[in-house]
This record gives sequence, C-alpha cells and structure tokens, in this order.
Amino acid sequence: MIPGENAPLADHLGWFSVDKPTIARVMSELTARGADAADLYFQYSRDNSITMEDGIISRASSSIDQGVGLRVVVGDQTGYAFTEDLSLEAMLAAARTAAGIAHGGAAHAPVEFKQRSRPTNFYTLSQPWAEVQTVQKLPRIEHLAALARKGDPSIHKVTVSWADGEELVLIADMHGNIHTDIRPMTRLWCMLTAKKGEVTQSNSANLAGRHGFDWYTDDRLEFLAKEAVSRTMVLFDAKRPPAGEMPVVLAAGASGILLHEAIGHGMEADFNRKNTSIYASMIGKKVAPDFVTIVDDATQSGERGALNVDDEGNPVEKTVLVDHGVMASYLHDSISAKHYKVKATGSGRRESFRHSPMPRMRSTYMENGPHTREEIIASVKKGIIAETFTNGQVQIGAGDFTFYIKNGWLIEDGKITAPIKDINIIGNGPEALRNVTMVGNDCKLDFGGWTCGKDGQSVPVSQGLPTTLVSKMTVGGENV
Repeated sequence: MIPGENAPLADHLGWFSVDKPTIARVMSELTARGADAADLYFQYSRDNSITMEDGIISRASSSIDQGVGLRVVVGDQTGYAFTEDLSLEAMLAAARTAAGIAHGGAAHAPVEFKQRSRPTNFYTLSQPWAEVQTVQKLPRIEHLAALARKGDPSIHKVTVSWADGEELVLIADMHGNIHTDIRPMTRLWCMLTAKKGEVTQSNSANLAGRHGFDWYTDDRLEFLAKEAVSRTMVLFDAKRPPAGEMPVVLAAGASGILLHEAIGHGMEADFNRKNTSIYASMIGKKVAPDFVTIVDDATQSGERGALNVDDEGNPVEKTVLVDHGVMASYLHDSISAKHYKVKATGSGRRESFRHSPMPRMRSTYMENGPHTREEIIASVKKGIIAETFTNGQVQIGAGDFTFYIKNGWLIEDGKITAPIKDINIIGNGPEALRNVTMVGNDCKLDFGGWTCGKDGQSVPVSQGLPTTLVSKMTVGGENV
C-alpha cells in the first residue's frame, strides 16, 4: 500500500527501496563534475480505467510505472537521465550520464537529507484510490449511463469512461532537502450520440479533479448527465452563423482554454528567456484594460491543476500574471527564476520521471470584472457566444490562434436568438487581450479534465474565465 500523506519519511523511502545514504551516494556522483543545481525525482504512478458502452464493459485496464529522473544544471546546460531500475548501480550509471552532459565548476553534495514539511494539503482524500475496488465503481458508472439515457428519447448511444489513479513523488535536491507528495486524480466522461431521423449528433461532458471516490455523489452524476444531454440535443437546432469579424462573448468556464493557450503559454518564463514570446519585454507594461487581472494558481483544493509542491520541490502559490492590465510576472521554474533574479513561482512541472521540468501553467484564469453577463450580452448588436471548445491551434511565440467551437449562441440586438455550432474563431492572443471591453463578475473554473501539451510533455491543468467580451474577432461561419 502506498504510504499515507502523514507517513514518516522512512515509509516513502522504503516504497522506492532507497535510504538516505543511497540518495547521498547518487547525488555525489551526479554533482561530481560540478553543479549549480541537481535533483533526483522518484515517481510511482498507478492508473485505472473502465469504459462502458451501451451497458457493457468494453474495456478495463490498470497500469503501473516507476522510476527516477536525475538532473544536473550547470549554467545554461542541463544534463538529464532516468532509469526504471532503482538499484544503486543503475542510478549511479544514470548519474554519470547526466553529469557527462552538463558539467563544470565545483559542487559539494550534502551528506544529510531532511524532509521538508508542507503547511497545507490541497487534495486530502477520505479513502485513497488504491483502496477502492472495481465493484464499488461499477454502480456509479451504470447510474450515470442510466441518467444520460433517460435524458432524451433520441439518445442512441451512451459511453461512460472512468479513470482514477495516484502518484507518489519523492524529490531530493543538492541542498539536502527531501519533499514528498501523493497526488490523486480522477475523471468521469459521458459521451452521447443522438439520432433524429437521418440526422446524428454527438457531444460529451466530463468531470475531473484531485478528488476521491466519494466526490461522485448522485447530484454530481446528475449534473454531468444533464450537461452531456443538453450539449448534444441543442446541436439539432444549431446553425452556422455568418462569417466575418464581429464581437465574441467568451462564456464563463470552458472559454478559459483560449486564455490558457493563446495568452498563458506566452507568459511561461522559458519562452521569454529565449525571447520567443511576444511578452518577452512586457513586464511592467500595459497589456490589457484596467479591469483585467490574470492569475495562475496551484492552491485551489481539489482542482486538476492543484499542487502541494512543484516537481522541483518548490512551494506553490497564486501567481498574478497581469495585475489590473499591467504585465506583472512570468511563470518560473528554478532555472528561469535564477536567470531573472526572482523567486520561483512553483511552476516547475514535468510529465514524469522521464522528463526534465520546465515552467508550466497550473490553473490559469481571469478574475472577476465589473460587469454582469446580462450587461455584456445586451451590449452586443451582432455577435456570438463561444461556449464549448474541442480543438485548437496556437503559435505560442506570436499568440496567433484558431479554435473550434462545438457549442455557442448567436446574439442579435442584445439578445440570444439561436444556437450555433461547427465554427472557428481566429485571432491573436495579445491582440484579443487588448480588445477585451467587458469582463463579467461570474468567474468559474471549467469542471472538465484539461491536459496541456508542451515540448512533448503533457500535464493536468485547470482553467477558467468570467463572461468576457472581445470587441472583434474573426468568426469562420457561413458566407452569406
């Protein structure tokens, strides 16, 4: 059984079959040719999944992964190696490989390691996922499927996908610090297909977060089923709007994907350190109206982007990126923080022990503004509401983007008049930020399970937005 959150360090070390002298020996080898920074990242992960299609369990799987990543940093050089074999010999060999990639100067490895305590825990579970049996999950899956099928007589196919798991991480650095964390994750996805005559429509909704089994209450399952049904059935009446440049209202919640992709990535410090982001020289400068504040926050309990410590062992925080329209900070890992002579923001993240950390978003959103949703919609003569998104492409350096809207609404003379579907919105992130003219007071994080990709690494994130009006954006609808 994975050690509990409050288990002594010896239990965490024992899980990986290592002890402090072993870590000290490997760290000594890793830093033998010099180091400005160095760490060992031990990780164990277990993932379970179940898929039910039309009442039948079609797939079920369980996977386990374990290993250690070894990193040494010398100036702008990073040496990295990993091994799934946690024997001393294998770890020493990996340490020599990493040290051979980046070396120079001198370093002194610590002879004593101490566990560092954390003042808070943002994802405490009453029952660890490792203790939840498959037989407990099946009634919840079946109940969600039944709720979705009852949602409308046109529902033709129901697929429910369940996932849960946890990670145990242990991070040891060259300063003698050891950090531990146990990170749960779960996701429940309801996918529907409906038929009316010869017309077929499909859509889905999902819930995700760092929660336990008891999070899936009847009320939450009912909400998920209703969301999936409403997103699907509205497509039968939805049309493509006229194409052209027009105001776009970004709906509260899921529209945070645009903020994340087209703006947030440009505020990660490595892109700015390499001068590939449009924000590279914008600290302290005006980038948005006064009523726009954008943050990236790892301290929200139970959120998919929540962390107790980042993947370098740094404490996490709520980082203000744009403060009342002014660019205030980048997202920093230890390397970029040293370059900019600031403290790390707890944004060093990695997909697994096979990857070196880099600055990444956690939970990115815009804070509440001074307007109401009703005021924003009433101000639009002719435009659209973008509600749910499926795919998108972004050029991170410049911020140019294209996003595909699955669900949305047409606004005419200040009123919502019809549902819309199957359109693209095209624009530039920094320009869209400057063109924000109204921000609502209804900020919410999207409840779905978002995953962010960067440089071949995927990490879980959260994102959100209040209802936000962008004065002009290109809408790829129908030519009339």
